Amino acid sequence: MNNLYKPQSAKIVGIEELSPTVKFFTLRLAKKFKKNKDGLYFTPGQFVMAGEIGFGESTFGLASSPYNADIKICVRKVGNVTSELHRKEKGDAIFIRGPYGNGFPVKKFARKNIVMAAGGVGIPPLVPLIEYAIKNKNRLGEVHLLYGSATPGDLLFKKEYSRWQKGGVDICLTIDKPTPGWEGEIGFVSMLCKQIDIDPRSTVAAICGPGPMMASMEKTIHPLGIADENIYISDERRLKCGIGKCQHCTCGHKYVCLDGPVFPYSEIKDNWD
Repeated sequence: MNNLYKPQSAKIVGIEELSPTVKFFTLRLAKKFKKNKDGLYFTPGQFVMAGEIGFGESTFGLASSPYNADIKICVRKVGNVTSELHRKEKGDAIFIRGPYGNGFPVKKFARKNIVMAAGGVGIPPLVPLIEYAIKNKNRLGEVHLLYGSATPGDLLFKKEYSRWQKGGVDICLTIDKPTPGWEGEIGFVSMLCKQIDIDPRSTVAAICGPGPMMASMEKTIHPLGIADENIYISDERRLKCGIGKCQHCTCGHKYVCLDGPVFPYSEIKDNWD
């Protein structure tokens, strides 16, 4: 019988510090994910469970190109599991289960503009969508990334911005409060919507971040005219088992791990918290 809880080993082949509390791990799987007919190893927006025996596991949105067999995850040091992962070094191994869940319906994004919005450490699940958009830019419309964090030092993936921009992604950044040396925008991510000009009839939105930030974005996206069914929200809250057994992630009549973590806003707006 196939054991759904049995993880596989993943060798750490790269570690990068993205902020004082966030590390970026590149992992080489003992058994790489199965590639689909479109050449994707996973769907942008899917997640994995990662951890160490004796410490447990946590949920991590995949944060690498879906075209690469080596996967990447961002680990913010907040508890026992993530603290143990932060102690790991290049060459060590951790354990992985997945990929799980339903990601962004990228085939529906063909010939559409994409507005991506993230706050703080909410950006990792959007990275695969950014990489997908760059790879398929000839089949998409305009691509915008609206991203904000508390301070400039908390903005993740700064080394990638230039490459993303060269790949056709318009990047708008903001921080919470005035900071010496910062010459960009100050305020909520939602205010960055004023900097873009899109046709709502041919635009989809992909949002990931803290609850208040996503609620604020939803109130901003609506005035832009984007329909609820075209606003996609990545909601990785309360995930525990990842496979629909523990019932810890129920959202109304849906399971975040099985039906999500990416949902059209029209499907979960009545269960929003």
